[in-house]
Amino acid sequence: MAIQTINPATDEVIKTFQAHSAAQVEEKLKAADKAFDNWKRTSFEERAKHMLRCAEILEQDAEKYGRIITLEMGKPLKDATAEVQKCAKVCRYYADNAADFLKDEEVVSGASRSLIAYEPLGVVLAVMPWNFPFWQVFRFLAPALMAGNVGVLKHASNVPQCALAIEEIIHRAGFPKDVFHTLLVESKAVDAIIENSIVKAVTLTGSEGAGSKVAEKAGSEIKKTVLELGGSDPFIILDDADLEEAASVAVKSRMVNTGQSCIAAKRFIVLESIADAFLGKMKEKMESLRTGDPLTDTCDYGPLARKDLAEELEQQVRESVEKGAKVVLEGGREGKDSAYFKPMIIQNPKPGSPAYEDELFGPVAIVFVVKDEEEAIRIANDHRYGLAGTVFTGDKERGLRVARQVETGAMFVNAMVASTPEMPFGGIKKSGYGRELSYIGIREFTNQKSIWIS
Repeated sequence: MAIQTINPATDEVIKTFQAHSAAQVEEKLKAADKAFDNWKRTSFEERAKHMLRCAEILEQDAEKYGRIITLEMGKPLKDATAEVQKCAKVCRYYADNAADFLKDEEVVSGASRSLIAYEPLGVVLAVMPWNFPFWQVFRFLAPALMAGNVGVLKHASNVPQCALAIEEIIHRAGFPKDVFHTLLVESKAVDAIIENSIVKAVTLTGSEGAGSKVAEKAGSEIKKTVLELGGSDPFIILDDADLEEAASVAVKSRMVNTGQSCIAAKRFIVLESIADAFLGKMKEKMESLRTGDPLTDTCDYGPLARKDLAEELEQQVRESVEKGAKVVLEGGREGKDSAYFKPMIIQNPKPGSPAYEDELFGPVAIVFVVKDEEEAIRIANDHRYGLAGTVFTGDKERGLRVARQVETGAMFVNAMVASTPEMPFGGIKKSGYGRELSYIGIREFTNQKSIWIS
């Protein structure tokens, strides 16, 4: 089976790779397992030396690696370059803080001494998506390696060059050869990898369906998982909000990565007293966005990552409109053979329609007009996903009160949702479980061992 890089902007096949065979995968897993025996004994200082070199490479060659991202999944080059640079930050964060996060924790008890030790698990399998093909790997990889684990990556099949480039960066940074491997395999190969006794844990960022399958398989093998899945993030605009700022942030949040982000704002919940004013500003700002060749500086948003994704989004919008949603801003797919999708705004979709029930992974803003704060919170929580959300208000205490009532893993007041190394990242409900980033994230794949000395 061949794995291909297809440029979504041109539909050109850029490069073809032969998938790794089952025997090759087994060989790489055994090599990783052997590498773990030595890597787990290295000092934090030794690990940090390589991780800081990794950060330097990412910063020095950000545009080179950003160009690979753009060619494989269509993100504008300026955004792809920024993604690579962000990866350097997470490398530096864990290089600087891992030793402190994982130091023995003394506990007062009936023993003469008792403590909690944080010890690495071994080979961790990462199943990663295409939408942030560098960042989502490095936010797993930096803490995993700094904790003393080793990693194997099953990346999305449409970003093989990104997957191989990450392996190259790890090698350039001086890490031992086998502490990280990219596995070029199809999704159907994942079950066998999870079943392999060498693999001790699994982390997945992806769809609800993929997460369910991986969790089921890992559960049958009694292996730890962390899942970061879909999101349909609410963005609440209260009647005391700065509407100009709220509209600017709303459009930026909806259009980040051409709307292909799990933490992009998707459902805009606005009080009726300010709805017309807010919608007017939001519509104006979305209409001003420019598209085109994502390799140029003038491109604000690129194509969706694949043509079938544009087709699926088109069908979700069509069905939602047929079931009662109002189109506020016309847009949509540029043609049946195109991955480009012009931004749209639809209003008040009905329960049972895709825009109400599902995640629309692309540049379509869904607006709900509600009578008051209480109804805004009710609509925000009326969804199976609970990843993140935003509330805009002129009163920070009011914002905090609302943030506490919205059922998500994170809430941002007067700001766009974003992942940052210092704060834990992950969701609740069907958005998954477990956390990445922060001190919490690095401890997810450790044995939190209790030691009691009498």
